[in-house]
Amino acid sequence: MASKSSVPRADSALKVLASKLAQPFEAEIQSTIAAVVSSGRVAPKLVGFLANADPAAKAYAEWTERAFTRDGLRYERRDVAEHELEDALEAANQDPDVHGIMIYYPVFGAQPSFHGGSHDDYLRDCVSPFKDVEGLCHFYRRSLYRNRRFVEDAQLKKCILPCTPLAVVKVLEGLGVYDSQLPVGDRMRGKVVSVINRSEVVGRPLAAMLANDGAIVYSVDIDSIYEYRRGTLELTSEALRSTEATVRISDIVVLGVPSAAYKLDVSWVKDGAIVLNVASHKNIDEEALLATCKGVRYVGQVGKVTVAMLERNLLRLHYNFGSGEGVKWSSDMAALALGAVP
Repeated sequence: MASKSSVPRADSALKVLASKLAQPFEAEIQSTIAAVVSSGRVAPKLVGFLANADPAAKAYAEWTERAFTRDGLRYERRDVAEHELEDALEAANQDPDVHGIMIYYPVFGAQPSFHGGSHDDYLRDCVSPFKDVEGLCHFYRRSLYRNRRFVEDAQLKKCILPCTPLAVVKVLEGLGVYDSQLPVGDRMRGKVVSVINRSEVVGRPLAAMLANDGAIVYSVDIDSIYEYRRGTLELTSEALRSTEATVRISDIVVLGVPSAAYKLDVSWVKDGAIVLNVASHKNIDEEALLATCKGVRYVGQVGKVTVAMLERNLLRLHYNFGSGEGVKWSSDMAALALGAVP
């Protein structure tokens, strides 16, 4: 799980490799797909839409394709112009051979939108919840923030959770942070977390997920710091209205700032903390952290686990809806059908 290095390190400081943490999930996925194929059924199919020139988005698409090919899942990347994306999404929503859909963001980013707010947010709601492998459409967002964990009351079909936040949760489980002796929903009791960046794709849903599991979470963004506790959101007290103050008391620090210029001050991290970098850039000086912070466990990237969660979400969608008529429905019809479930 930990990597070796010749760089001097503080006592018990470790760099943890996400590739090692991903291996059990990859083995589980490969076993599940082998059983599907051996029974004569077709493996589930994911369609990924690339409508931008972002190198990070293209790299993520390439990682996805390699992982799906390795594990026996079907994957198709569709490159489309941004103004054609909505129609392309709707065609995939109604294609019964497609079991999962994802969009490589950003597409429009901060551009003004006819629909108000962010056009990327609008696109997220154009994906059918029967096929939303990223768990970012309105139905799954609302379920997450209400701490609703199942699609239906029978509790046989689990809701889809966003891939990168889910990967962070699985990394923390792999590091023994979650207490399996406590009830589900309370296994992060007593843990303090700082999540640096409040994006709609990673930072905000991750803060909610950890709070739903019992943690005290400080959601830090450029202009504010909020405290998340089980469905409540409040501005922090005066004493905790700085990144330094929240990081100094945090057992876990998650870094997700999409800028190479941002670097967290290593001296703020307390001994024994876990630091996870989920941004595409390094938000902390890795060598300085490992050299000065005793007992720290540092995870420099979670991409391997994120792709494994993407695969698991596709399998979950296939289990939940793959044999039903909903795989032929528009996003509006699918949202109405799930919205009618008590």
